[in-house]
Parts: sequence; C-alpha cells; structure tokens
Amino acid sequence: MGNLRGLSVFIVLTLAVFTSARPKSGPNQKCKSGPVDLVFLIDSSRSVRPHEFETMRKFLIDILNTLDIGLDTTRVGVVQYSSQVRSEFSLKTHSKLENMVKAINEIVPLAQGTMTGLAIRYLMNEAFSPGQGDRPKVPNVAVIVTDGRPQDRVAEVAAEARERGIEIYAVGVARADMTSLRAMASPPFEDHVFLVERFDLIYQFGLQFQDKLCGIDLCLESDHGCEHLCESSPGSFTCHCLPGYRLNADGKTCSAIDLCAERKHDCQQICISSPGSFTCDCNQGYHLNDDKKTCSPIDLCAEGKHDCQQVCVYMGPGVFTCDCNEGYRLNVDEKTCAPIDLCAEGKHDCEQVCVSSGPGIFTCDCNEGYRLNVDEKTCSPIDLCAEEKHDCQQVCVYSGPGVFTCDCNKGYRLNGDKKTCTPIDLCAEGKHDCDHVCVNMGPGIFTCDCKKGYRLNEDEKSCSAIDLCAEGKHDCEQICISTPGVFTCDCNKGFKLNRDKRTCTNMDMCNTVKHGCDYQCVNTPGSYHCICPEGQLLQDDGKTCGTCKSANIDLVLLIDGSKSVRPQNFELVKKFVNQVVDSLDVSAHGTRVGLVQYSSRVRTEFPLNMYHTAEDIKAAVMKVDYMEKGTMTGLALKHMLEYSFSEAEGARPASRNIPRIGLVFTDGRSQDDISEYAKKAKEAGITMYAVGVGKAVEDELREIASDPVEKHFYYTTDFSAINTIADNLKLNVCPAESQGEVEVKDPCACENLVEFQQATMNSLDQFTQKLASMAARLEQLENQLLSRK
Repeated sequence: MGNLRGLSVFIVLTLAVFTSARPKSGPNQKCKSGPVDLVFLIDSSRSVRPHEFETMRKFLIDILNTLDIGLDTTRVGVVQYSSQVRSEFSLKTHSKLENMVKAINEIVPLAQGTMTGLAIRYLMNEAFSPGQGDRPKVPNVAVIVTDGRPQDRVAEVAAEARERGIEIYAVGVARADMTSLRAMASPPFEDHVFLVERFDLIYQFGLQFQDKLCGIDLCLESDHGCEHLCESSPGSFTCHCLPGYRLNADGKTCSAIDLCAERKHDCQQICISSPGSFTCDCNQGYHLNDDKKTCSPIDLCAEGKHDCQQVCVYMGPGVFTCDCNEGYRLNVDEKTCAPIDLCAEGKHDCEQVCVSSGPGIFTCDCNEGYRLNVDEKTCSPIDLCAEEKHDCQQVCVYSGPGVFTCDCNKGYRLNGDKKTCTPIDLCAEGKHDCDHVCVNMGPGIFTCDCKKGYRLNEDEKSCSAIDLCAEGKHDCEQICISTPGVFTCDCNKGFKLNRDKRTCTNMDMCNTVKHGCDYQCVNTPGSYHCICPEGQLLQDDGKTCGTCKSANIDLVLLIDGSKSVRPQNFELVKKFVNQVVDSLDVSAHGTRVGLVQYSSRVRTEFPLNMYHTAEDIKAAVMKVDYMEKGTMTGLALKHMLEYSFSEAEGARPASRNIPRIGLVFTDGRSQDDISEYAKKAKEAGITMYAVGVGKAVEDELREIASDPVEKHFYYTTDFSAINTIADNLKLNVCPAESQGEVEVKDPCACENLVEFQQATMNSLDQFTQKLASMAARLEQLENQLLSRK
C-alpha cells in the first residue's frame, strides 16, 4: 500500500509540472518573464551599410517595446563593436523604456573591423559585472547580431562565457558565417542560432526571441536545482521527490529511505535495501528458505550442482574444488582436465622426435635420413653416397642425412633424368664469344678463328679486317681502296686511272668540261677556277665578272601585328614584305631574310637561316597568322638585337663585314620605350629602316632610322600605298655605297691570289715532271745493273 501511495503522489506532481506553463502575453501586454539581465551586442563594422544599421536600430527598439523594463524586472544594456568595443549604456543606466529608445537612436556606428571575440570578452568581464548592474541569481542573456566572419577567435571565449552562465543567442545577417554563429551560441543550436538573408528580415528573430523570453518556465528554462521533480508557480518553483525518497533539508536534493540501514527488517543473514523497501538474501554457500527470511547450507557436490569435468571435492557450505584422474591435469579454468602430453611439454629425452602414446606416455623416433640407435633415444645420419646406395653416372654429392644429388665432371652437363651426363659442345650451342669462327676442342672447350681476309686479335676472340691500304702493302699511285685482305686503286678528282690500274694521269678540266668562266679558266690539280680582268670582281656564281657585286646582306623585318592594323591591312603588310623580298638577291651565300611579328609580345616567324630562296620566304610570309593585341615596339627591337642577329639564328659572323639591316614596319605609337634599343641597334652596326603608316608617330620612326634619316625613313597615310614604299626601298647596294662594310679588298685577294695560285701550281707541275724523269732514269739504271749480273 505504501508503494502504491508513493506512485500516485509522483503522477500528481508530474502532471502538475507539465500543466503549469503560463499563457503568452498578448499584443498590447508587456512580457512578464521574471527578472532578466539582457545585453545586446551589435556589429557596427564597415560592412554594415547605413540603411542596414537603421534597420538594426529599429529591431532593438521593437524588442524593447515588448519587455517589462525596470530595475526590478528586465534590465537592458547595449554594446556595439567593430575593431574596438564601446558600451552605449549598461544594465543599470536606464530604468525607463523612453530613455533606452533615445539612447539607441543616438548610437553612431564605429564602422571598422569585426573583432567579435574581443566583444564577447568585454561582455563577460564588463557588461555582466556587478559594477555595470548585473544582479546575482538573475539569468544573464546576451543577443549577438553580426553580418560577417569574425577577424579574431571566438570559440574559446564564447565557451568561457557560456560556462559562466551567460545564455547566448547568435543572430547572423546576409554575409554571416554559420560556423562562427554556432561557435558563439548556447546549445541547443536550433533554439539559439538564427540566420536571415538581409537586415529587413531580422524582425523574424525578434518574434521568435519574444516567444522564448516571455514564455520562460523556471522549471523548464532555469537551473532550478531540483534533483527529482520541479513544480512551477508564477515567478517561482518548488522541489519534490519520487516515491521511496524524502526531501533533504536543502529543499532540492532527495535521499532514498533505507529500511535496512534503519534496521527496520527481519532477515536472518542479508538485508538488501531499495528506496522505502527491502528483500532478504543469504551468504555465499547458503540458500534462502521458503519463509524468504532464514538460510540453510548448500552441498554442491552432493547435489550435482558443479561444473567439474572429472572429480568434485566438497570444501564446505556452497564451496567445492575440482580435480582430475591420473594422467590428466586441471586446466587454468580449474574445472576441465587436459591429458598430459610429455612430448609437447618437452618432458622427454628423445634426441629428435618424441611420439605421444597416451596421457603421460611417449616413444622416440628419428627424422627422415636418420636411423634410431639401439638405445632407442639417439639417432645417426644415413650417408647414401658413402654407402654407394645411389644411381649417379659420374658424381654423387652428399646433401644431408639420407639425401644426395647427382653432378657431372667438368665439360659435361646433367641430363633431365638428374642422373646421367652428356658432353657440352659450346660451339654447337652458340655459347661462345668468338667474333667469326668457333672451333670445338672437346667437352666444354673451344678456340676462336677468323674468316679469310681477317686476323685474330690479341683477345683471341674478335677479328679485324686486314687493311692492306692502311698497312702500306699496295702500289697505288694516288688512292687505295681497301676490302678485307684485298685492295683496288683509284685517282683523285681531275685525274684518270691508267691501264696498269695503278698509276694516274692529270686531266685538263678547262678543256674537257663546260667551265662557263666569263673571262678565263685556270686549271688546278683535279679542278679549275675562274678569274676576272683587273678592275672587275668575280660574282657570287663564281663565273661571271662585274664592276659592282649585288650586296649580300642579313635582313630582319619587324612587322607590327597589333590590333589596330586589322586583318585586311595585315594581308597588305605581308604583300609589302614579299615586294621587298622580290628586290633582293636571296641565297644561302647571298642575302638572308628573317621575319619577326610583334604586338604585346614578340614572335620569330622564321630566322635568317631557315629559307634560302625568295619563293620559300614568300610562301612562309603568306602563312603568318595575325597576332592582334598591343604595340610593344621597344620589346621587338630588344628581341631583334639579342636573338634575330645572333649566329644561332643564321646571322653571319661580324668578321665577314656582311651588312646587317633591320626594317621596322608599324601603324601606331609604341606602348613601351624605344629609345634604349633603337640606339643600341645602331651602335651594334645594324642599319635601321623605319616604315610607318596611318597613326605611326614620325618622331619615333626618325629615332629608329639610321643616318641619314631621309634615306632610311618612309611614311604613308594609307595601307594601300605601302607598295609604293616597297618599290622605292633600295636595300641592295654596291660595297662602295654601303659604308665600305661589305667586302674590303686586300693584296691577297682576287687577281693577286689567282696569280699566286697559278704560279705555285706551275712550279709544282715542273717539280712533279722532274721527279718522274728521275724515277724513270733510276729504273733504267737498275735494269742495266740487273742485266750485267
């Protein structure tokens, strides 16, 4: 009956707790939430725009209008923060709503950074301090409104604030970071974290916050401290205990009613307490009698209430131990038994193998390849080779007790049957390193030899061809052509082999070939060359003569591919380039042409050494793609100077005095400085031509052009007229007209060199004829001496 009565009280109290929620205030009623210290922490960083701050100002005033403001009811403080923290008014500053509204309307935003962690620390250490009006035992509630990510750390300081009892609501607007909001707010997050898309929606949080603040049930929403049950009453609560417990003097905690400790029971041995009740039990080895109070001793062995595998030994009331039959021992569980295996435990004296014959019994044996000795414990190895118990044809190899393998003598190989042997023919198997011929000398032995016309080298493996020409073992007059062990004779160019297939006769090239010399052909041993009369020069073809040699130049054209040129005009530029090429004597040894296009960057379309005919150059020009973009003429001049006129890209060495000419074509002002590299190009000996069209700047063109400027500077207003410039542009000049840099005559050049060569060759011919005459005379004398003998 006592238990039922306690249960009914528990049910009544529980119903009372869950039905005591207060009604919410109406639209014209103030929130009656009980005493609360409330501080608003508002973000006034520069990212909060003026109209957004006005929306936040109205949001604060709307919430204040719903609260019961007063020094004994709801106290409110407002703190704004950005890179610094400023208290607008504290919890004790205002006791009237109209004064708070006036102060909020006078707030001037700080408009700096977002130091949210700094602001929370101020909230914890200053705003909720007794000096600022914080009341003891009154809930502390903070509302943080922000629109951005904190610029300092907030997680640790927010956790510390929550540990001090501050309930934090985090309201994020627009750009706010959800992770940071959750790090600041109190749990559960679904009740304390709010995120809205823009400031004009912040009223949605205000409505939810009012519902939470005005509907405070001290049992549900405060740290009431009741251990079991809390019963709410308007503005207060009382604690109650569950059945079987009584309320302690502190009015909150509960203690179980222990009838055993209070000796209010009739158990013979053991009393087991439960709140407000008890049951009886017995000591170990006894069981409870039917009266549920007295106890009797237990003989578990006699009752068969044991788990011994073999033997149960009675040791007293409720106590037994287990034992085992002979040849067995008790396991660690002290219940089951295991047979004793002397072999496994190493408790034997066998040399090699112990064989268990039953519990506690064993016999000895030997490993394979051994036999048991007469003492029936030790073993001896079996040597089948020594005992000649094998079937090897040549060699028996002892591998271990009772084991052997077969092997063969040197020069033989073991057959697949692993017993018999076969002689090894290394030559037949190709297992030799002879260069030509392998000669088998017996099982596993060979020597090397060579084919006809070759001899064996010192390594006695490789062969070398016998080169009778190199060894001087021939009688050829001029050229010996060798094949292994044999030779044939031949003659130098301009000579022919005589019938003896040994000697040679000089050919008169000037009279036997169409030499094409314009003035005179001069024979040389096996060849010829052309010479010109005094006052004339031999031309590049090596045959014709003239007073002025067509200028050999290295020409690099820099063409403007900027966006202002436009595609149709760029095609006219390429035709202009090809007109210039048509006026040149293009060849590998004559004029060389390279092409560079530039805009905001520079690109070599082809270097000086890529094409050697005008046709190839013109075809390559027409395939050039238009670059567009800017006009970096200075960068193009730098590229020309450092790369285009390098020997790596085909410019001929400066020592040869071949003129280097650069031609710049542009339609506008350069976007970079041209002065430095225009000057350096001319200082490097490059003759610079400047061709401008349209919006090209005359001063820049004149700065690029070489002196005299009038001969190296051209301009036209229209792209269609650039063909006229091409016709008037004269890049081929005679040596005397190109500043004397093309070819400089010296005493060793031209006619003087030819005369010297001709005189030398005539002297050599006379000397050769004298030697031949002397050789013939010596041969005649030798024959006469032989005939006399």
